[in-house]
Amino acid sequence: MTRPPELDDLVTEAQDAETADLDLRATRELVSLMNREDALVPTAVAAAGEAIAAAIDAVVERLGAGGRLIYVGVGSSGRLAAVDAAECEATFSAAPGQVVAVVAGADGTSATDEEAAEDDADAGRTALEELGLSSSDAVVAVSASGRTPYVLGAVLAARAAGALTVALVANRDSELARVADREIAVVVGPEVVAGSTRLKAGTAQKLVLNTISTVVMIRLGKTFGNLMVDVRPSNEKLRERQRRVVATATGASVGEVEEALTAAGGNARVAIVSLLRECDADVARARLEAAGGNVRLALR
Repeated sequence: MTRPPELDDLVTEAQDAETADLDLRATRELVSLMNREDALVPTAVAAAGEAIAAAIDAVVERLGAGGRLIYVGVGSSGRLAAVDAAECEATFSAAPGQVVAVVAGADGTSATDEEAAEDDADAGRTALEELGLSSSDAVVAVSASGRTPYVLGAVLAARAAGALTVALVANRDSELARVADREIAVVVGPEVVAGSTRLKAGTAQKLVLNTISTVVMIRLGKTFGNLMVDVRPSNEKLRERQRRVVATATGASVGEVEEALTAAGGNARVAIVSLLRECDADVARARLEAAGGNVRLALR
């Protein structure tokens, strides 16, 4: 089977002549090589900083209007996106469905099924249409090559619905970038194993996805300083974290923290505002509602 000619133009598919003898090298040398290549990734992500920041501001605007952050991807890219989406609810108490991931072939029974699904542009379009997209939504399409049919179909459906579209890619001048509203191109060069974009390209995608979701949540008021104030205390570890967060934010004693959290119904943000403004939980809750849930604004 011949390679599609367009693959020869992709840096993510290129073979690095310096690593053409990988199978002849010692294990320790291979470990060092992998580490040196991985060290290139943060610099590539930093070079895309302006594009990342602009995309985040556009996403925040949509979510602030009640929209959703929707990731779409295939293969390793899709699985990384799914992890990031799942962690938003666990880490920041994002509302269920506020951050979601659409992954090609997710209903398949094997990784092979998932990989095969990436060629189906109609499936990508249908998957996004079934979400009931609106102009308040933001879609971040993750594709190392920037040419995956499933992802392209999904982005075209998102554009038709008026949603914001962002292409997160590892190649410049990609098809995906041409149809998306914004492009985040993090070019990490050829992989140690040619074409294995779960390596540097995947690491770069993980870093960018972490940055997008975390900064979006900060901008939406999910933190107070560097404290996670919107914690759902669903286990003892999180209950203890919640107590520490309230104590750190307010300087209150253990007893005062417990009393405030009890009055607040276990809501750390309400407890913090109550303690710092020296008001009861109902007043603190009203201040937070008026401030869109942002502790900093509620304290003014």
